[in-house]
Amino acid sequence: MDYKKEIEKLKKKKNAIILAHYYQIPEIQDIADYIGDSLGLAQKASQANVNIIVFAGVHFMAETAKILNPNTKVLLPDLEAGCSLADSAPLDEFVKFKKQYPEHIVISYINTTADIKTVSDVICTSGNAVQIVESFPKEQKIIFAPDRNLGGYVNSVTGRNMVLWDGACEVHDRLTTEGIIKLKEENPDAQIIAHPECQAPILELADYVGSTTGLLKFTRENKANKFIVATETGILHQMRKESPEKEFLIVPLNSTCACNDCPYMKLNTMEKLYLALKNEQPEITLPPDVMERAKKPITKMLDISKKMNLI
Repeated sequence: MDYKKEIEKLKKKKNAIILAHYYQIPEIQDIADYIGDSLGLAQKASQANVNIIVFAGVHFMAETAKILNPNTKVLLPDLEAGCSLADSAPLDEFVKFKKQYPEHIVISYINTTADIKTVSDVICTSGNAVQIVESFPKEQKIIFAPDRNLGGYVNSVTGRNMVLWDGACEVHDRLTTEGIIKLKEENPDAQIIAHPECQAPILELADYVGSTTGLLKFTRENKANKFIVATETGILHQMRKESPEKEFLIVPLNSTCACNDCPYMKLNTMEKLYLALKNEQPEITLPPDVMERAKKPITKMLDISKKMNLI
């Protein structure tokens, strides 16, 4: 079956849009109506005026789209496409943690469940985390959840002392400095770029630290012809499309594979995308009260981002 052709037919027939994250397989990236990182996808989801949103990403992203479009059918091609970072912050444990710091507001990374968003004051993404934190007075006490690496990076940039929840993304947290140093020794002319979900020693080695979109923009605009990339493998597809004359080296997970794939992102396939549109399943559903409470901190993030011209 020509899945691309059939998906295009179903999109028109059902007034559907496909939103895809940069970590999806190339075929899905190429058929998406919009491809981006969490901030861009949240903005596009908030602007959607369609009957169906098919979210080619992971569960928390589809939840965010549903929260922003409660009356729109939101589909996720594979319900097992979860997120190790979101799973690292169970609601009951986080609520207990939060009670220990009654004077603190909660800034939560978008990589959290809808439940965590309901107990957050504002959401952030890797693309706007520094600016969201700095939108609050220096004396404001803050809990940052769930990514300790991103939170630590924001602390280092802003001079804050936020309380950090001890969570991490398995895709970024497992990368080592040894892998980067080896690649740099073999490619001394390469620029090292890293996502802020990586551990601090990796970020200290990087020539540039930024969100997925930030990394893509840097490779497009920087004069270097070779880049060592410390993030998920999927972004290489867009980097190569935008800068075909440049070379991109992913920081490998281990010596057996020159890759660093998110197993959850890669659960989505063209066949699953087609079947989701055809059957209008699996559908993301959330209790109305959860959507209402979770929407407030997301909306606050989007408002702050717009004021700062981040989106």
